[in-house]
Amino acid sequence: MKNKKHFIIGCIISIVILVFYLSSPKYIQRAITYQKVGIDDYKIFENRKIKAGNYIPWELSKDYNKIKLNDSTLKKIEKYKPIAFLVIQDKKILYEKYWESFNKNSISNSFSAAKSIVSLLIGIAIDEGKIDSLNQKVVDILPEFSKNPQNNQLRIIDLLTMSSGLNWDESYGSFYSTTTKAYYGTDLWNQIINLKVVEQPCKNFKYLSCNPQLLGIILNKVTGKTISEYASEKIWQKIGAKNDALWSLDHQNGIEKAYCCFNSDARDFARIGQLILNKGKWDSKRIVSKTYIKHAIKPAAFLSDENGDPVDFYGLQWWIIKYKNYNIPYARGILGQYIFVLPDKNAVVVRLGHKRDKIKKSHTPVDAYLYIKAAFNIIE
Repeated sequence: MKNKKHFIIGCIISIVILVFYLSSPKYIQRAITYQKVGIDDYKIFENRKIKAGNYIPWELSKDYNKIKLNDSTLKKIEKYKPIAFLVIQDKKILYEKYWESFNKNSISNSFSAAKSIVSLLIGIAIDEGKIDSLNQKVVDILPEFSKNPQNNQLRIIDLLTMSSGLNWDESYGSFYSTTTKAYYGTDLWNQIINLKVVEQPCKNFKYLSCNPQLLGIILNKVTGKTISEYASEKIWQKIGAKNDALWSLDHQNGIEKAYCCFNSDARDFARIGQLILNKGKWDSKRIVSKTYIKHAIKPAAFLSDENGDPVDFYGLQWWIIKYKNYNIPYARGILGQYIFVLPDKNAVVVRLGHKRDKIKKSHTPVDAYLYIKAAFNIIE
């Protein structure tokens, strides 16, 4: 009798779950199906290629992989399920290590590190005169965005500095958040174009994925190209990337998930860091203006954080970490995707993997300090 009762209860629960699933929007069904985001999610999305051009190989340092991480450091790093750790100094690979079945050509998702790439593309569009300036209003480029009068004063710089004041739910744990819908949904255009400014822009730092997504739409409008095409032409081919990258789309032939989902390998991601290190140049080629790079990695101290303190940890979609006496600009993603730029050491560090620490110190996940410390030990 007891087993029969449990069976009936189990059937009822299963039916309720099934009804909930079938009655939910498609993006929620997709979220339930996949449950957790992963570094190989490009396999479940449509993608557009960022085509590589003439390959410029990295040189190997004469000390390549001669300096090893000690067992204690390696154990701490492996706690966060890494797939790649790469240190480049003086434009030469000094150290690299891969885990699981990943290697130097394996691609994985950069997640929010893609935001930093979008920032570079905005800088290039400004350099080319396709965008007037950082202070240009969004509605000048996208008149459709003006249907909400509150949006009329929103500027490019407000999007870049995460101070747009748009009504976006950045929750990652809810099936119903706008971020979940953006990730698993199929209509980013309508999701973005219907947003409203509900807080005063250019006042408070508030991290919202809609900001780079709107910048991606702006880039598409001013260039007449997809952002994958623009990234290929203006960055990827010019920095000698070896492999085509992939940018995940909201649907077939749709628009790129600009706030995330640029997929590449550790060595090619390092080229983005090297571009910052070289202040916008690759060898003798100017790719992004020095002025824009300087602005991008300078803290947006005119903004306040959640405690009312000046923002000293974020520029134009590039993070800044203080380590010892160094200010280190870096790109980062939610599962521990990092591209660190160490100007004082003429070095770039890339870490890719499945996990990052939930605890933050000065707005920085604490595992980031682990990778920087390990890199310094290798370099010094």
